[in-house]
Amino acid sequence: MTDFVGRRRELKELREDIARTGLDTLSGRKAKAPRARVLLVAGRPGSGRTALAEEFVREVAHEYPDGVLRTRLVLPGGETVDTERAVRGLLEGLGLPTPPGAGEDELSSALRTALNGRRVIILVDDAADPHQVDALLPDTPECLVVVTSEGPLTGIPDVRPCTLGGLDTPSAVELLARHIGDTRVTADPRAADALAEECGGQPAALGLVGGWLAARPKASVADVAKQLHEMPGLAGGPLARCFRLVYESLPQPAQRTLRLLPLAPAGLVDSHTTSALAGCSVAAAQATLDDFAGLGLVQGAHDGLFLLPGCLAPMLQALLEAKERPAEVQLARARMLERTVRLLHSCGAMASADEEEVREVLDGLPRALRFPDRRAAATWLDTRLPALSAAASLAVADGELDTLARRLVAALVRALAEHRGTAGAAPELYGLHRLVLDVAERRGLHREQAAALLNLADLDAETGRTHEALERYRAALVAGKAAGDPYATGRAMESVGGAYQELADWHRAADWFGRALSQALARGERADEARLYGRLGNVHTYAGRYGDALRSWRAAAAGYRKLADVPGQAKALSEMARVQEYAGRPEESLHTCREAVELARRAGDQRLQAALQVRLADTLDRLGDPAAARLHRSAADRLLGDDPAACEIRSDID
Repeated sequence: MTDFVGRRRELKELREDIARTGLDTLSGRKAKAPRARVLLVAGRPGSGRTALAEEFVREVAHEYPDGVLRTRLVLPGGETVDTERAVRGLLEGLGLPTPPGAGEDELSSALRTALNGRRVIILVDDAADPHQVDALLPDTPECLVVVTSEGPLTGIPDVRPCTLGGLDTPSAVELLARHIGDTRVTADPRAADALAEECGGQPAALGLVGGWLAARPKASVADVAKQLHEMPGLAGGPLARCFRLVYESLPQPAQRTLRLLPLAPAGLVDSHTTSALAGCSVAAAQATLDDFAGLGLVQGAHDGLFLLPGCLAPMLQALLEAKERPAEVQLARARMLERTVRLLHSCGAMASADEEEVREVLDGLPRALRFPDRRAAATWLDTRLPALSAAASLAVADGELDTLARRLVAALVRALAEHRGTAGAAPELYGLHRLVLDVAERRGLHREQAAALLNLADLDAETGRTHEALERYRAALVAGKAAGDPYATGRAMESVGGAYQELADWHRAADWFGRALSQALARGERADEARLYGRLGNVHTYAGRYGDALRSWRAAAAGYRKLADVPGQAKALSEMARVQEYAGRPEESLHTCREAVELARRAGDQRLQAALQVRLADTLDRLGDPAAARLHRSAADRLLGDDPAACEIRSDID
């Protein structure tokens, strides 16, 4: 059943506006570069502007075969959605990857490029600022953008707002009848007309009254109309009076539960969130939410989720502030965050391959917090991610629940990494690491600050923002030293060297790798020593300092030998053979390469064996022994077939 009725005139105006001549052309001004046509549906909260926009999109969707993208720019609680997050959501809707940490301009450019040549509708719900919308506009007239807002968007050219008032009386009565049935409307049509008038023709108000009447089959339409008429005037007009009617009819526990719902992040509530906020059982919370949905107090979404209507949020927030003590509100918020942390632990555990770990985590959780399988856990994570991200942001911004905020962010990071992999979750992880950094800086937690900076810098480096990564690695080094954390300082020094290597600054790269190596030698960290000798060898090779490179690779090979790491030793020797060849010492390269082949054979690394056989063949060609070279190439072919890419030596030492 759809709640959309009437508005035929508005729908006709919107359709005609698609092809109407622009305001700039009519005024004689020079038109700018072609952009998508923007249609604006303006109206007060509760006027049905979103329902009208959705109905219009359904009617014209067949003319835009590349689909419909949706985004919301204001959350039910009134918080503005970051433009970066909105653009990122649209790109993900197109199935395109979004680089972690990318700024608004970069993402907007990527969106416009992706939409070039496509016929797409973008539905932008609840825009508060023209700048938000401008960042989403495609540079192609083949696309259509439909925006809902409370007022005009004066910063967007060629936009004629379709302004909504109340529904006409027949449409309002029809909407009421969809909630309570035709019998009571037909029995007293004048009372139905009067009730529609008392509701101001507002769909949200009619939905509340209709839900209230539907729950009371014996109540008459005339009595409700009279009750609303005699109710004192309220600031919110008809919607506020209808809300007061429904709210005051609820039992006291349900009233309190409803008052606490504005604490739900992003306006998304489910049985667990409601249970934690109200301090009741999950089953009782689910029953209460179902009742609220029937009364129009929440909107049913999917997968057990409900959405708090934005038009009701201000009234609920006012009740929350007037009737709940701050200490009780803080306790409810803490219970909600604690429940979310436990659900995230359960969700992350379901993705683990370690059955013992899964059993250990689940044994410590009530049955209501467990997921039946990995797929159910992944679905929960995907559907709740907007609320989970908002919960983390709000907890960090609150400043009074930092311990819970840190636990929440850590649990969300782990769950995302377990289910999506670090690369797949990188865009979300970038924002979460920034939240950790905010808390660490506020609390003076140098160890956490260093970890967050290193994580952010790694994501910057992976997306090509090397200079930004370098600055963060240096900041992490400072924080690591302040914390007295040798791991963080060593990791930061090595990463600074890696950033300089990426920038082809070989001298600084060698200097920083050397600093990290000195610390590893002082602490006796043999695995780090071997790896860092290899990184130094790479830098010296790139810089053409072959003597230094050979000494470094020789030390790396010796380190791997002491660790009994045969594959590592084989790769180090293969790099050593390469440097010897560059240095014009083919006989030594041949000897080293043969030694590396034997080690690769012992390690069972056929890919490395094949690559070394090809290197041996190239060296033998240069030494004037083509017959032996052919034998080694044949050996490489037997090992890995005819895939030439398989014969590249890819050292993981650096």
